[in-house]
Amino acid sequence: MSDLLDDPNMRPEALAEPLRRAIGERYLTYALSTIMHRALPDARDGLKPVHRRILYAMRELRLTSTGGFRKSAKISGDVMGNYHPHGDAAIYDAMARLAQDFAVRYPLVDGQGNFGNIDGDNPAASRYTEARLTVFAEALLEGLAEDAVDFRDNYDGTLREPVVLPAAFPNLLANGSSGIAVGMATNIPPHNIGELVEACLHLIKSPDARDETLMGHIPGPDFPTGGVIVEPRENIAEAYRTGRGSFRLRARWQVEDLGRGGWQIVITEIPYQVQKSRLIERIAELIQTRKVPILADVRDESAEDIRLVLEPRSRNVDPDMLMGMMFRNSDLEVRFSLNMNVLIDGVTPKVCSLKEVLRAFLDFRQEVLLRRSRHRMEKIDHRLEVLEGLIVAFLNLDRVIDIIRYDEDPKAALMREDWGRSFARATSEADYVPPAPGGEDGLSELQAEAILNMRLRSLRRLEEMELRAERDALMAERAGLEDLLDDPARQWAAIADELRAVRKTFGKTHPIGARRTTFADAAAIEEVPLEAMIEREPITVVCSRMGWIRAMTGHIDLTRELKFKDGDGPRFTFHAETTDRLLVFGTNGRFYTLSAANLPGGRGMGEPLRLMVDLPNEAEIVTLFIHRPGGKLLVASSAGDGFVVPEQEVLAQTRAGRQVLNLRAPARAQVCRPVTGDHVACVGENRKLLVFPLDELPELGRGKGVRLQKFKDGGLSDATTFTLAEGLSWRDPAGRTRTQSDLTEWLGKRASAGRMAPRGFPRDNRFT
Repeated sequence: MSDLLDDPNMRPEALAEPLRRAIGERYLTYALSTIMHRALPDARDGLKPVHRRILYAMRELRLTSTGGFRKSAKISGDVMGNYHPHGDAAIYDAMARLAQDFAVRYPLVDGQGNFGNIDGDNPAASRYTEARLTVFAEALLEGLAEDAVDFRDNYDGTLREPVVLPAAFPNLLANGSSGIAVGMATNIPPHNIGELVEACLHLIKSPDARDETLMGHIPGPDFPTGGVIVEPRENIAEAYRTGRGSFRLRARWQVEDLGRGGWQIVITEIPYQVQKSRLIERIAELIQTRKVPILADVRDESAEDIRLVLEPRSRNVDPDMLMGMMFRNSDLEVRFSLNMNVLIDGVTPKVCSLKEVLRAFLDFRQEVLLRRSRHRMEKIDHRLEVLEGLIVAFLNLDRVIDIIRYDEDPKAALMREDWGRSFARATSEADYVPPAPGGEDGLSELQAEAILNMRLRSLRRLEEMELRAERDALMAERAGLEDLLDDPARQWAAIADELRAVRKTFGKTHPIGARRTTFADAAAIEEVPLEAMIEREPITVVCSRMGWIRAMTGHIDLTRELKFKDGDGPRFTFHAETTDRLLVFGTNGRFYTLSAANLPGGRGMGEPLRLMVDLPNEAEIVTLFIHRPGGKLLVASSAGDGFVVPEQEVLAQTRAGRQVLNLRAPARAQVCRPVTGDHVACVGENRKLLVFPLDELPELGRGKGVRLQKFKDGGLSDATTFTLAEGLSWRDPAGRTRTQSDLTEWLGKRASAGRMAPRGFPRDNRFT
């Protein structure tokens, strides 16, 4: 052991570097596997390996678009067993998404059964659903039998699978893609096939075309769920140029007239990848929390199509204003990110521009065209060789029959016989000169086998003419293929013809070929004042001593007797309007804001105010009043500290309220009064009154404040503001208003002790 420790190669510092390197190498291997074989799509066919294997397995099962369906469990089982050794649930989920017309612009799988819906419900189990290929998937697979792409061994080496699909149209942009790899991600929106083909044709004609020019053909994404793109054109152009950006997408809506001035908003298209059920829940939450006070209700009347109904609380509001608030507060407007990170040639991940992605597709189509042309030439050469032998048989029919009838090995005899080669250019039997016996120009093994397999019924004159016509046609086709392979201009012309055929098949005339997503200019969503959203109506606010609040319709007589719960009674009663905001001040020093329009109706006893705001159980209500824009408040604690605060500073946006007066136990908030004069009057529990100028109090947004009055025993009872020239008023025990005009005796500096209150001052030490 000591020998091992003495070895410098076995010391910890010597082992650290190899371990670091080993971990790095293994993580790099994992990262590359995730990037290339799982998360990023190929720029050529726009597919990830799992989707490519699903389509290829369905092709091997002969599930054509015009054929029958097969159980999804069978399909996912074949994919898992033959090509994709991962979980069958993941394979089935990937296949189900390819069948969802709300998830992919051009579905590649034709599903029969429950494959999920736009509400967010999951597909049924694979044993309950069936599937087959669509015409779009067949267009991606077209050419596999013609050596259009390379094949490789599957995971266990028992089968072969395509490295990439031939892809007759740019599926990467047509259906889009999304995925998260290691250290990188991709998110590509779907587009319209007709527009993509137009851009490809332009790129063939003008290889140096700019991205801005391509936008003349591709104005933006085309989502399967429709909607309206409100992103400025210059932003879209920049996103396509760099491969990174985002698009603002809104729901499509319209105003439906209900007659007699009534109306409702009907949403017919929702943004891409937004679940309808979650959207309705969010809108219902907005209604419950009154974040959009003008919205009264939401209903889902959808059947095969989308129909969400929004009912306004008032018919006097502008529908555009309501929808502006809905776009701000819900998923009726979303931002779809663009990150065009794809695998170029299936190997190199790169963030590409729109032009680069289309260029990669066109270059791939050229490669497919060349491979299919060479494959066709090989087939033609094979058939021409067979035709050559068959024509020999017709021109030397008697000798062929004699060999077949009497020779022990007719195949070898046919190959040994010298038939000459003048028949290849002979136009008739009269032109043909039979070869001399014993020649060396015999038939190949393929030709001899074809002659031996020829049926007797084919030994008629018409058959010979058909063979010659077929030979001539194949020779002409072969010459055309040779010209195609030698001339790039002919190649691009052929690719353009193929793309035009795709446009004719899948363009505007196809049932789902027309553009669904439109474009519009979006005006800036401005903050809407509460008064503009709520119909202005008079109400009477009633709050009991136990904190139950309600709103009576109209301005009722404030002296009218109202019903309360047993042991309860009135505390705050005042006239207001539905557009008002109410301020609640608690003994914990916090202000809470209520909308008068959100108060419960006056038919019952109301609701506890503590349920509307987060007022703690140990805190009591100091006062409740209407917010006055531009007004100021005098706030003070029982300890005698206070200050002036602008009302705008105490407005709260949440249920939790806003802390304004800082307190130290056992002090509590005692006073909150509107500032309406030039002097402050405060009275303590010792009935001593002090009057001092208002400008001696600071104006703060939050704090403890300064000392109003000095106390030896007890604390502050009440404080108010008034105009010194008009005198100080209060209510006596009999309810009469008394005014003290001469206050010289009580005038002093702030924080002084003051003097005993004048005769007739209320015994509860309150000014009102």
